[in-house]
Amino acid sequence: MIPVLICALVSLSVAETDLDVLYPELEHSRTIYVTENGPRLSVVAEQSKVVSRRGGNATLPCKIQRDQSMAPNRKMRIKWTKLTSDYLKEVDVFVAMDYHKRSYGSFHGRVHLQGSSPMDASLVITEITLEDYGRYKCEVIDGLEDGTVVVSLDLEGVVFPYFPRLGRYNLNFYDAERACRDQDAIVASFDQLYDSWRSGMDWCNAGWLSDGSVQYPITTPREPCGGKNTVPGIRNYGLRDKDKNHYDVFCFTSHYKGRFYYLIHPSKLTYDEAVRACQKDGAQIAKVGQMYAAWKLLGYDRCDAGWLADGSVRYPISHPRRRCSPTEAAVRFSGFPDKKHKLYGVYCFKGHN
Repeated sequence: MIPVLICALVSLSVAETDLDVLYPELEHSRTIYVTENGPRLSVVAEQSKVVSRRGGNATLPCKIQRDQSMAPNRKMRIKWTKLTSDYLKEVDVFVAMDYHKRSYGSFHGRVHLQGSSPMDASLVITEITLEDYGRYKCEVIDGLEDGTVVVSLDLEGVVFPYFPRLGRYNLNFYDAERACRDQDAIVASFDQLYDSWRSGMDWCNAGWLSDGSVQYPITTPREPCGGKNTVPGIRNYGLRDKDKNHYDVFCFTSHYKGRFYYLIHPSKLTYDEAVRACQKDGAQIAKVGQMYAAWKLLGYDRCDAGWLADGSVRYPISHPRRRCSPTEAAVRFSGFPDKKHKLYGVYCFKGHN
């Protein structure tokens, strides 16, 4: 090994000598330092989540931090987009460049920049809808520099499980979306279901969520619901075929503008009579989501079973008592009775702007 090593050192020495002859000006010992400046522009949010309610307003924070050495640029571009629940695409919300501003789709006329300073790109959303819930991206582009930040808009509200008159496990994903919409709600997100589970929600039937997954929350493990020896949590069936697979759905609703009430009437009513009775009172027969919102957000309590718009009969109990949901506060469900022959009271909803 030693002769080989000596030969290698001699060869290297000869090679270096050859280089000296061929390139006398070449520096053989040079250290090159490469430095890279940090980003000259960035965007930050003072808070990652903003909480509001349906019908309210919200300001999504986005502040620009810009190197003072950068020349002023009137063409700095601010763009807000909404991330879909499955993160597969972004929906345009608002864009601004100098004096040019544009809002898009359902956000048109409801969004603007707070603009408290030239470095404030915060987005103000007014007249918030259920569909506004989700994550938003603020992107600022200034020449070759750019920065982004994501802010979540959360809504005060309530998650409720739902299945139609046809019975359980009859909804594909698109039917589920329509079913929630018909009940003054939207399909709940995983985060909303998770928050409900942490608040004690326990439901043994699998339902669609907004990302196309099927899950259900269990606080008290038992045999028909994943096994009694399992831990509490969200049971997850994973992503399912939105057209072919059929389940129930978890819906989400928030505050409403209007009045939910039990109609005092001299007699019990069939379904059609209930619809007409609400109309005669200047209202509409109430929806399931409106009952859940009144119960959860306003503490509505009534021990009278009444018709709702989907043909179901329910009643909301905020204060458990004997004969009225003795063990828990809940919206009690009496099924989908025969509309023509069964007689109940009715819950009405009178909306106002």
